[in-house]
Amino acid sequence: MRVTKFEHATLTLRESGKTLIVDPGSFTSPLTDLEDVVGVVITHEHPDHWTPQHLDRILKAFPGTPIFGPRGVADAAADYEITVVSPGDAVTAGPFTLRFFGGRHAVIHESIPVIDNIGVLVNDTVYYPGDSYAVPEAPVKLLAAPVGAPWLKIGEAMEFVLAVKPRSAFGTHDMTLSVAGRQMGRARLTWAVEQNGGEFFELDPGESVDV
Repeated sequence: MRVTKFEHATLTLRESGKTLIVDPGSFTSPLTDLEDVVGVVITHEHPDHWTPQHLDRILKAFPGTPIFGPRGVADAAADYEITVVSPGDAVTAGPFTLRFFGGRHAVIHESIPVIDNIGVLVNDTVYYPGDSYAVPEAPVKLLAAPVGAPWLKIGEAMEFVLAVKPRSAFGTHDMTLSVAGRQMGRARLTWAVEQNGGEFFELDPGESVDV
């Protein structure tokens, strides 16, 4: 399976000629050259993880593509047909099996309501937690680990990587950081993944890793 990082929180996964898109949000450039999209996962309702413009482009090119997200996404994206998923659910989209974990967004501040959020494990291989530190109840080969966010403290992000114990990881959720800040975060997550014998990949937008 080939995993490609795009700006901020967006990923694509390719398997058997099919594509899964995760979190096409407002900090991500329009996705081009997509092939055979069979599903979209939106981890939560914040605009840096989905926009109507992205969904409209995807659905125009690939009509009927299923979109999976928690109840909060279905409410926020009421003009779209959202398949509501919850922690513990498992669904399939083409060659992809999606298992969902977590349930709640990380706390930003006590004044800001905590919303729905799901982490997704794809083909028991690649895990992305959305905006949370939800640890999946399964081994992880490749972890897409958030590096920077209003809710993120780098020490907590390191503890998350230590808890997941992935074989490998790369940084995501990073468009709010300067170049220097991103490199500092990557260095800390590199240390964390290496504590359990894993490897960290420094992926920039458009770069891929096979797993």
